[in-house]
Amino acid sequence: MAIIALGYLGVRSDKLDDWSDFAGKLLGMQKIDRGGKALAFRMDDKMQRLLISDEPGETLAFIGFEVAEKDDLQLYAARLDKAGVTVNLGTRELADRRFVGDLIWFEDPGGNRVELFHAPMIASDPFVPGRPIDGFKTGPLGMGHAVLHVKDIEVMMPFYRDLLDFHVSDYGLKPYGLYFFHLNQRHHSFAMVGSGQLGFHHFMVEFQNLDDVGQGYDLAQLEEGRVAYTLGRHTNDYMTSYYANSPSGFFVENGWGGRLIEPETWEPHETHDGPSFWGHERLYLTEEGGRKRLRDMRLDAAARGVRAPQVADCPWLFGELAKQTGSGGK
Repeated sequence: MAIIALGYLGVRSDKLDDWSDFAGKLLGMQKIDRGGKALAFRMDDKMQRLLISDEPGETLAFIGFEVAEKDDLQLYAARLDKAGVTVNLGTRELADRRFVGDLIWFEDPGGNRVELFHAPMIASDPFVPGRPIDGFKTGPLGMGHAVLHVKDIEVMMPFYRDLLDFHVSDYGLKPYGLYFFHLNQRHHSFAMVGSGQLGFHHFMVEFQNLDDVGQGYDLAQLEEGRVAYTLGRHTNDYMTSYYANSPSGFFVENGWGGRLIEPETWEPHETHDGPSFWGHERLYLTEEGGRKRLRDMRLDAAARGVRAPQVADCPWLFGELAKQTGSGGK
C-alpha cells in the first residue's frame, strides 16, 4: 500500500482568462479547453495536471495523490474510516472528469479536499508547451510539490504521516515550523507551513532546463507585482527557483535542479540554516513582517560558508551521495 506521487491540483477561481495567461504563457503549460466553466492544463503525457474551475473563492479546490495499485484505494479507505474520517467513493463521472481510472476523496483536519486516485489517463497526442521550454520534470516524480498553510502542525502531522504514510524528509522550527514529506525520489512532494493560517501556500513545477526558469523570470518581471520571491536557492532540496504570485493570490514556485533522494535509506532530520542559501527575497513581506529576519538567516548561512554540493542535475550522483552518507549528501 503506497501513495507514490502528487498527481494533480484543482483551483477554484473565476479568473479564467488570467489563469490562461499565467499557466500557459508564463509557466509554459499546455492549455486544454474543457468547455463550460473549467480550464485544464497539461505538463506532460498525462491528460490533466491542473484544473481551474470557474467558481469564486480563489483557493485550492482539491489535491490529488496517485496510489501504486487499485487495491490501495480500498486499503486507505478502510484505514481512514477506522480513524473516523469520512471517505467518499468517487463516481464514474468524477473519475472521468479527473481523467483517472478510480478515486476516493476525503478532507484532512484543515478542511482541504484530498483525492487518492489510480490509473491516470495518458494523452494520445504529444505535450505542446504554452511557450518554448524543454518540458517539466515529472514522470515517477509526479507533478511537483504542494504546500499548505496549517494552524496546528501537531494535528496535521499524524494525518499525513501516520494515516497516509507520507515520509518526513526534514523539518525546520525557525523562523516558523516547516515540515517536508517525500513520496518518491523527489525531496518533497508535500509540505506544511506552520503559519497559524489555513489555505494554500504554493505549488511547485520543476523545469528540465534552467534557462526556462530564467526566461520565465524575465517574463514575470515585466508584470508589476508578479514576482513574489526573487530568484534564489533552497537549503534543503537545492532547488533554484523564483516564486510568482498566481491570479488567485497563492504562490507558484518555478524551479530547476531539485534534489533527488534515496527513500529507502533517507533519515529525517531538523534543518537549521533557514529556507534559502541565497536570494528568495520575499517581496510581499515588510521588513518588520519577516523579510529582514529571513534575509539575516541567509546572510548568516553565507557567513558560515554553507553550500550545497555542486552536482548540477545528475540523479545518479545524487543517488551515490545518498548511499555514501545516508542523508542525500548534504
